[in-house]
Amino acid sequence: MILQFSVSNFKAFRDLQTLNFAASSHDKSLPENCIATDLPGLAGKRWVKGVALYGANASGKTTIIEALEALADMVKSSATITDPKEPIRQIEPFALPRAEPEAPTAFALAFVADSVRYEYRVAATRKRVWHESLRAFPKAKEQLWFNREWSDQSGTYVWSPERPSGFARDAQLERYTLSNMLFLSKAVANNRAELEPVFRWFKHRLRFLDLGTRSGIGTRFTLNKLQEQTPLHDRIVQLLRHADFGVTDALAVDRRPPAIEQLTQQLDAMVTDALAVDRRPPDEVIEGTLASVPPDARERILKERWLQPELTHRACGGSELPLPWHSESAGTHRLFGLAGPWLDILSNGHDACVDELETSMHPLMVRELLRLIFSDKENPRGAQILFTTHNPLLLDPTLMRRDQVWFTDKDSDAMAHLYPLTDYQPRKSESLVRGYMSGRYGAVPFLPEGLLGSFQAHEILAEKEKAVND
Repeated sequence: MILQFSVSNFKAFRDLQTLNFAASSHDKSLPENCIATDLPGLAGKRWVKGVALYGANASGKTTIIEALEALADMVKSSATITDPKEPIRQIEPFALPRAEPEAPTAFALAFVADSVRYEYRVAATRKRVWHESLRAFPKAKEQLWFNREWSDQSGTYVWSPERPSGFARDAQLERYTLSNMLFLSKAVANNRAELEPVFRWFKHRLRFLDLGTRSGIGTRFTLNKLQEQTPLHDRIVQLLRHADFGVTDALAVDRRPPAIEQLTQQLDAMVTDALAVDRRPPDEVIEGTLASVPPDARERILKERWLQPELTHRACGGSELPLPWHSESAGTHRLFGLAGPWLDILSNGHDACVDELETSMHPLMVRELLRLIFSDKENPRGAQILFTTHNPLLLDPTLMRRDQVWFTDKDSDAMAHLYPLTDYQPRKSESLVRGYMSGRYGAVPFLPEGLLGSFQAHEILAEKEKAVND
């Protein structure tokens, strides 16, 4: 579970920005939208199950998700670094720096893994990690497990505390951690079991989905769940049936073209004949047979997968008719591709970050997907979602609480800022949709003359000049 995330000097954000998942103690609405915890030191606190990020295009909405993904990717991949000169690729500082020395990009994340609260902080440039620390709260009192600070003066790292509570220092492992590598990742790679819950949370519990028009979210995950007959199979079919697309069933079918099918049959016959006469172990026979097939044909047979979704629809007279996948709408494609991952998030209690949630889907469909997250019955393991959206219809007090709505906007210096709706203290009777669309909360495009305003002005000026000349 995510409690709070902060970032500075990353892409659109120069100054420190903080996103807080804490639920307001004054807001008693929609209790199902909150997770109540009994974490040591946080008794009685609640955390929202979802946060919506609103903002104009290029205002920094997606950057929040990208920053969290950059930190997660550093944790997952850092231990594979072997070259101390290799740049830290996840670091992308603010694009328009001022005339001052380079500042590190900084991340700070408070989260819960295996019922323990942690705070993990990283500050880095592309050249090196300047700061890394991990705090754990198995009880109410903070335990600083490790703190690593780069010293320009000595050209080395200063490690503290001397005798951490709950974590044993390893001086040799500290020395072996490269300057462009995270100690957390290095330690887990060296079997430090205390840190595994933190690492596993980043690797398995934190998920990222990009539903934007350029992302082309695929169907593979959902197809695999249908084909494998996993526990998610029936729930995927149920979701599609209830989506009002007229779907009655969903299958994963092999749509291999005839030419590929013929190649496959020929390969099967070659393997069968070889096994009949060759006395070597079967694996060696098969491997040798495959080596004799032209590389282009082998690649098409072995690497390409021809599974496609096939949705059965209600037809006239109560009959059912399967339709070709290419004839289904973009909205159907998008919902099918999302169905498997979404239900997997619910089943496993993942913390998911979703960019452009509503792309190619009706607003009512998006509402129902969110209701699954906010439902105690459908979301018993406390899954969370952070999503970006432009859809004002989701600003509905019957769907989301006011402390679940955040905005991003840019100032005159092109710096993005993150702020919550609650900063505006909207009245209970206030229409959030009307307030957002009118620009009361910012985070909307500024188009005083419309998209063609400048062109219209030139046309008017040209007409005036022509009149004067005439």
